[in-house]
Amino acid sequence: MQKTANLLDHIAAERVRDEFSRVIMSPNLMTGVVILNRIGALKHVVPELEEGIGIKQNGEHIYEVWEHTLRVAQHAADRDWPLHVRLAALFHDIGKPRTRLWDDNKKDYTFHGHDVVGAKMAKKILERLKYPKNLAQTVVKLVLSHMFFTDIDQITLSAVRRLVAKVGPDNVWDLMKVRMCDRVGMGRPKENPYRLRKYESMIEEAMRAPTSVAMLKIKGEDVLRETGLPPGPKIGFILHALLEEVLDNPESNDRTFLVNRSKELAKLPENELKKLGEKGKEKKEEKEEEELKKIRDKYHVQ
Repeated sequence: MQKTANLLDHIAAERVRDEFSRVIMSPNLMTGVVILNRIGALKHVVPELEEGIGIKQNGEHIYEVWEHTLRVAQHAADRDWPLHVRLAALFHDIGKPRTRLWDDNKKDYTFHGHDVVGAKMAKKILERLKYPKNLAQTVVKLVLSHMFFTDIDQITLSAVRRLVAKVGPDNVWDLMKVRMCDRVGMGRPKENPYRLRKYESMIEEAMRAPTSVAMLKIKGEDVLRETGLPPGPKIGFILHALLEEVLDNPESNDRTFLVNRSKELAKLPENELKKLGEKGKEKKEEKEEEELKKIRDKYHVQ
């Protein structure tokens, strides 16, 4: 194998890709990649990975880039996660060797921008090996975003929403898997500590449809048209009164019912309608708290 490894350069990229994918999908991923390196085959498949050999890291990292990368990818294999997650785990720090600099002030190495550089490198590797475009795009997104901010004392729901928009709702949970693998690959015992669970909870909160009048199958302009009322606070009162009824009985979220009910409500005195509207707002807030509590309980966070 060592004598003939160089002949891989004469094999179709698609065939090399398929055999490489078999190694990556093996339960013994780490052993497979190490063997590829030892027999001199890896430099003919993904030479960029070998750049991490002997590259010491900073801070809390106890492994050099090469071993850390292998441990991260192996955890994805241990969890039996799919190919795109394993590839993202394998490539997540591939940009570190090219971005490593010594900081005299910190007396340590820095790897600024390794996520951006790594994403570009991953894109070239996946294109070179003729991986399907959709899979390659997903892996690149995961590599690019793997450094997302997880300080739960400072993170905001709007920042989490931006992350979901950047990565895509279909990919955000795979990004969390890569982050879990990254932790384990640093030698940490817990793949999913409190702050990561809190972040997962916030992702679910950000992705859920909020409890609001937007849930109704009738809009403010519909109420204006059907009741003949002029624009004003009564429209809001009616919508919130309707929302309370729908929250109590979801089957009542029917356009015909809501149109007829809005006409009935429009005949009420404004002070009585205001009370119904405020009651609806209270019900909405109560329902919101219920749903958020369920999400937080699911992740065992506050």
